[in-house]
Amino acid sequence: MSMIYHPATGIDIGDPEILPLDSDDLPSPAEIAQAASPLILSASGWRKVFASPRKGDARASWADGDEPDDSLTINISAANAVIAALMAKIFGEFILGKEASGAPASRGAPKPAVLLGMDARPTGPAIADIFARVLLGMGLEVRYCFIVAAPEIMAYAGSAGKLPVGDPGRIAGFAYISASHNPPGHNGVKFGLGTGGVLNAGEIAPLIAGFKEAISSPKASDEAYRLISAADKRELALCYEACTAWKRLSLSAYTLFTHEVVTGEPGLEAQASILDKLADACAKRPLGIVAELNGSARSLSIDRDFFEALAIRSKFYNDQPRLFMHRIVPEGSSLSLCMRLLGEAGSADPSFQLGYVPDCDGDRGNLVFRDKITGRARILEAQEVFSLSCLAELASLARSGATERIAVVVNDATSMRIERIAGYFGAKVFRAETGEANVVNLAEDLRSRGWTVRILGEGSNGGTITHPSRVRDPLSTLGAMIRLLRLPDLPGKPDLFRLWLEACGRKSDYTDNYDLADVIATLPAWISTSVFEDRAALRVRSADKVRLKSRYHELFLAEWENRKAELERGYGIVSWKSFATNGIQEREVGDDFAASGLGGLRIVFSTAAGVPRAFLWMRGSGTEPVFRIMADVEGGSPSDEKYFLSWHADMVRAADR
Repeated sequence: MSMIYHPATGIDIGDPEILPLDSDDLPSPAEIAQAASPLILSASGWRKVFASPRKGDARASWADGDEPDDSLTINISAANAVIAALMAKIFGEFILGKEASGAPASRGAPKPAVLLGMDARPTGPAIADIFARVLLGMGLEVRYCFIVAAPEIMAYAGSAGKLPVGDPGRIAGFAYISASHNPPGHNGVKFGLGTGGVLNAGEIAPLIAGFKEAISSPKASDEAYRLISAADKRELALCYEACTAWKRLSLSAYTLFTHEVVTGEPGLEAQASILDKLADACAKRPLGIVAELNGSARSLSIDRDFFEALAIRSKFYNDQPRLFMHRIVPEGSSLSLCMRLLGEAGSADPSFQLGYVPDCDGDRGNLVFRDKITGRARILEAQEVFSLSCLAELASLARSGATERIAVVVNDATSMRIERIAGYFGAKVFRAETGEANVVNLAEDLRSRGWTVRILGEGSNGGTITHPSRVRDPLSTLGAMIRLLRLPDLPGKPDLFRLWLEACGRKSDYTDNYDLADVIATLPAWISTSVFEDRAALRVRSADKVRLKSRYHELFLAEWENRKAELERGYGIVSWKSFATNGIQEREVGDDFAASGLGGLRIVFSTAAGVPRAFLWMRGSGTEPVFRIMADVEGGSPSDEKYFLSWHADMVRAADR
């Protein structure tokens, strides 16, 4: 045997003959401890810098120095190989334990199967090679999808996980190797079950504890070597050779799932009816989208086929894995190339209105659009994207006749513009602590209590999750935009823009052949701090975030008395309330700011009529000495947002002294 290559990309999958560890040169406990020290372990993923560059290895074009963060090497160190092996062991034990606690297996039943996939970063195959060896050696079947977008592998897991025990297509869980939006030298892993979502905080906690114990053992290297050596080489080779087959099934599952998510219909006939109407509308009145994929895992996903099926014109750029043309995080300057490409495409063909840039695992996709008013492309702010998605989904529910117990779930840093939009449709907004898992769990809790929750997400980062999905997906966001712009205006079934204008009392603003700029112009006017700005992350010295909030409260009370008259004159603000968000719960806490603990704290300012007008928000980072802050102001200008944020930041800094 020799190196097995991925047929579609030519990228190395692995060589079954070559072990990732040398028994004569295993890392010491001290080396492992040093390598593990920067690990971040949470429900959203376990990650660190895994790259171990050698002389002459490639670096990202934007790299300033020689730090491994921006290395494009495929190599990882022996200590990091031990870390990966023990991560795989903990996951394997978890899956085997879950399967053993379920229905008794019949004689001759297939092995428990797990999906294995990764994003496009260069160290992925080295880590996946270790995971495959360890999991196979533990008696699990590994269905390796190679490079696969996060929403895709989760859709596959959700569909295959629903199959009955004993069905050969059933899977018990998945391991996804990724560091999401972090630089290319970073990597890590997310774990999930056959539900289609990652493990929540309660589920991941015992795995974190088990991993910490394993990594601190003086025999960690020996155990890792034993685990890596246990797999049969022929079985490993077959696992690698089957990548293409499992990827086909993954693409198929994702396509079917995306149709359900985008249409909001579980039945195939109903889905086809909506998709056909959209395709017919896009054929008659073209719509174009620029996809600047920046070498992400979406380059091997369904995006192109999805657009073609809807008769959408599309242009794809940097659509090969690892073709990183700019920083991976799709924010700020990383959207400049897409803006330029969309501007060029729109000048040649005005149907091109939208563009998107995903992160490396393809669950985030920030948008740009071509503004017909200015004739130029611009970035859609995260809060704008989420607002438009909410508008589209709530209007779709109204179009279908669903009006009772409709809810929208957001994180605590989402603009109150969402409450205004939801209110026009009779929907209620529920807030959870920042963190995708919190938002997803709150939505599930509300559904169990009879609420319809079609859309949820973290408006502060633009992340849209559309039921039944449990993860952000740019195709969900784009699907909402496509329906907003192209669902036909029919007797008894108005288009979504008309429904929105009727709901908010602006029927006369409707125009035929409207585009996104027309819709944006009708959004409730709010201005919010972008969480992607440096000024939204304050470095703090205080390790005790609860004590800092308590000191902030004392300062705030004095400041409130000093500024009361000014706030009433300038903004009509006469009162305030404070709210804490912890996990899936938001509650009013009055004067006890410290009651928010390590969660989010929001101070909402209202008018004499009790109408919320602005808020200040804060939350301490769980992984770094940073306080995340933002301000949200109705009808404000950039100077108004700056006024509230500066006031807020000054109080946080004073409380940190």
